[in-house]
Amino acid sequence: MPSVESNPVSRAGITTSATGERHIPSSIRPDGSVRKEIRVRPGYRPPEDVELYKNRTAEGFRNRAKPGVPGAESLKKDEDPAKTSNAANKNAKRREARKKAATDKDEEKPTKAADPVEPAKPVVVDPEAEKEKEAKKLVKKLRQARELKAKKEKGEGLLPEQFEKVIKITELVRQLEKLGFDPQGEKKSAET
Repeated sequence: MPSVESNPVSRAGITTSATGERHIPSSIRPDGSVRKEIRVRPGYRPPEDVELYKNRTAEGFRNRAKPGVPGAESLKKDEDPAKTSNAANKNAKRREARKKAATDKDEEKPTKAADPVEPAKPVVVDPEAEKEKEAKKLVKKLRQARELKAKKEKGEGLLPEQFEKVIKITELVRQLEKLGFDPQGEKKSAET
């Protein structure tokens, strides 16, 4: 005797009996009349039970308006914040520290409208320090111009803006002397 298995009912409502016959069981209509059992031929598959072929390309084309990477929705759901990488944890801590530092900095700054009684402190500028700073800039420009001049003398071609720098060598030396420095950037003594 064949074993009786619990066969699931298909989408079309077809069940398989213990003898292997397929049929749609009898049912009662809403008006109370009885619908008799319908036998299904062997090998017949109703359209409801036929699995549909899904073309990935066509499916992607239909879903093209949806934002994001295809298949990424499942990754986002599976992501566990406790299982993030060490680098991600480090970056998160850095971001928090930057935010905290920015808020602390904002709290320390007094606003002008909040304290109108206290006048702004004048910034004291040391003229010697400013001269040295300007001299350093000029020495750097002079060094670059001399390097370009050496290139030109070797026969290498220069761009128009590089050629202009070479022409300004004497002007840079004059500006350094005006500030009280020699062409090497050393401060001239008061005796000279």
